[in-house]
Amino acid sequence: MVTADVSARLAWPDDAAAITRLQIASWREAYGEVVPDGVEELDPEVLLERWALLLERPPDARVRALVGLEHATVRGFVLVHPSADADADPVTDGEVGELVVDAAHRGVGHGSRLLQAAIDTLRADGFTRVRWWVGSTDDALRGFVTATGWEPDGAHRELADESGEARLKQVRLHTTIG
Repeated sequence: MVTADVSARLAWPDDAAAITRLQIASWREAYGEVVPDGVEELDPEVLLERWALLLERPPDARVRALVGLEHATVRGFVLVHPSADADADPVTDGEVGELVVDAAHRGVGHGSRLLQAAIDTLRADGFTRVRWWVGSTDDALRGFVTATGWEPDGAHRELADESGEARLKQVRLHTTIG
């Protein structure tokens, strides 16, 4: 029986272009109705520059991106960091900032592998609790996350663009990893 060559590892600066491509595709799919075309957050050059900088010189040693690979091809990524929520302890509360898997490669284990790598990384960095803001209407992601033991903690927020027009409603999930 032949098995796929799959893995997860810390992202390298050379991965910035693949991460940018995946993030733009994911945001268009998930937030296309909320985020209009032409906004800076979806500008490939701006995103590529941000990712390259983050991967080369993260603002905190505990800000990490990991990539899910199939052979040498990036199929997904996850970003983890200390939680910046007002009610968080930045020493013990980590956060999954984003987890994206290429739409054409979902359902084959990349998301599970990335989530486990994220938890292992957060635990190694000394976090004991983890938070994750997910779209309130993203039933697929919320179902995936809650199936692995995460639970809503009752917190919610609404993000708006600069004009105050586009709104993204999110709920916060959490889990203990200590």
